[in-house]
Amino acid sequence: MTIDTREDIKLSNAQIAWRAAQDIADGAYVNLGIGFPEMVARYQPPGRQAIFHTENGILNFGEPPAAGEEDWDLINAGKKAVTLKPGAAFFHHADSFAMVRGGHLDVAILGAYQVAQSGDLANWRVGSKGVPAVGGAMDLVHGAKQVCVITEHVTKTGEPKLVEACTFPLTGVACITRVYTSHAVIDIVKGRFVLREKLAAMSQEELQAMTGAPLHVEGLVADLVVPKL
Repeated sequence: MTIDTREDIKLSNAQIAWRAAQDIADGAYVNLGIGFPEMVARYQPPGRQAIFHTENGILNFGEPPAAGEEDWDLINAGKKAVTLKPGAAFFHHADSFAMVRGGHLDVAILGAYQVAQSGDLANWRVGSKGVPAVGGAMDLVHGAKQVCVITEHVTKTGEPKLVEACTFPLTGVACITRVYTSHAVIDIVKGRFVLREKLAAMSQEELQAMTGAPLHVEGLVADLVVPKL
């Protein structure tokens, strides 16, 4: 199903990441998925500081180093160079996953190919394409206390990414509680998509046309307001 994507009013990836960052509590232990979700670390609100975890064994890493100043012994799970904050720690890969599986992470923020209204997530393989294994995401989605997704609302070809049921191989079942998209903020509550915020320039009917499952409303739907980045 291909629909009008309203590309003229969508948020940029940076703006989606900014919006997600506003909901991270001060002192939260957070894992960010490889790629797009890593942008969330740039936009922490003033006065708040999350402690970022990476599966390959660093806790409390900081901003990327300046070009030419990289220490390639210091990388995150996406093989990108990082810096360290005071109190940072290194540990074995197995210990890192013990933290994940033991429920010690407050939040994981991941990308998605599809999110189902049940909270199911598919984010590692599209048909015959993709990496050969799901990797650490399968641990994160069931180990972190809260798992959120940041994503475009539709695919590059205009197909909904929020669907009734995932058609791609699953990363996890009933694991996602909130989705930040290029057009809206949506919670998953009792197997339903519940609309919390949307861009003021579009109607709820237009947003529904972009979504592959019913959007429910419980109370006021706020305007999705972000800065220009």
